[in-house]
Amino acid sequence: MTLHRRSPRAVASALAPMRDAWTPATLLAEVQAVWAQAVGEVIAAEAQPVSERGGVLTVACSAAVWAQELDLLSATLLERLNGCLGNGRITRLRCAVNGRG
Repeated sequence: MTLHRRSPRAVASALAPMRDAWTPATLLAEVQAVWAQAVGEVIAAEAQPVSERGGVLTVACSAAVWAQELDLLSATLLERLNGCLGNGRITRLRCAVNGRG
């Protein structure tokens, strides 16, 4: 009898079944889960949601130019984001460089 060793699995796929149990039930966690889908991969690579308070989402941007660009696109991004969330709970984006501001 020959045993065939299975190739290693990615850690992310091994942990995927537990992700929902570990994810906090917060609006920020919901936003983070749909962020790349809502804003696209290019923006998601340069800006990440880091906090939410009273419907205001703070987004940490990699550079000032990205913060300015997201400010200009905020109406469109809010529409997409709230569409992915299924409701209008995010009312404003607050963009800052590296979470400051």
